[in-house]
Amino acid sequence: MNKTEMRNPNTMNIHKESTSGILSLIQAENHNAVKAIDEALPQIEKAADCIEEGMRAGGRLIYVGAGTSGRLGIIDAAECPPTYGVSPETVVGIIAGGRERVFSAGENAEDIADAGIEDLKALGLTPNDRIVGISAAGNAAYVADALAYAKSVGCKTIGFSCNYGSRLDLESDISIVTDTGPEVVMGSTRMKAGAAQKMVTSMLSTCVMIKLGHVYENMMVNLKPSNEKLKKRVINIVCDIVKCNEEKAVELLEANNWTIKEVIKSLGLH
Repeated sequence: MNKTEMRNPNTMNIHKESTSGILSLIQAENHNAVKAIDEALPQIEKAADCIEEGMRAGGRLIYVGAGTSGRLGIIDAAECPPTYGVSPETVVGIIAGGRERVFSAGENAEDIADAGIEDLKALGLTPNDRIVGISAAGNAAYVADALAYAKSVGCKTIGFSCNYGSRLDLESDISIVTDTGPEVVMGSTRMKAGAAQKMVTSMLSTCVMIKLGHVYENMMVNLKPSNEKLKKRVINIVCDIVKCNEEKAVELLEANNWTIKEVIKSLGLH
């Protein structure tokens, strides 16, 4: 049963509501997205451990999606280098229809199964890569066939959908299902389903980066001071860790190649 395409009985008369009423109904359903993530935490944990294992062996996290799902994977991939100082090749996002579909919709792109396979082949997969296929309904051919190809070359696959019994749920090595239910506006999966997808992709990459040592306490310590804002952030982080003033922080950074991790190591902190 594809719940994401069903009518939501709680919002049948939303067109008659005031602005306040509309927003209240939407927010009530947003809470259901968070509850769905609560239910999926054991599977999210398995996925995070699987991704960490692959990365420690030199593999990548590769998101594959279509439409909103594809865009959300790309957002998470794009945010990892500035946040955690990793290479842009460490976390990769691909979307059905290519770069153009990041900025404009192309609804038929998700049905082209061969394109998903070809897009993954272009990345030169290795068995250490971890492929996360994202699809609200869970049956987008571009995504499902891409994961089937990835599995055939030895990659571990993670299916992330909002429906039990979908191809991603049944065919992936690890299945994450955030059962967000029918949308406020029928079939508009950029809403609750999209909210859950954004939160879970952020959870996966954040958890993995923490476990790989790119966070000390709750601070980003693999930052690259590539602009004035980030340089200031690096200085502030060292001030916070060492409990020193900016002058001392700069002195420590200059002695350690402007690398927070090296500062931490030089001071014997853990």
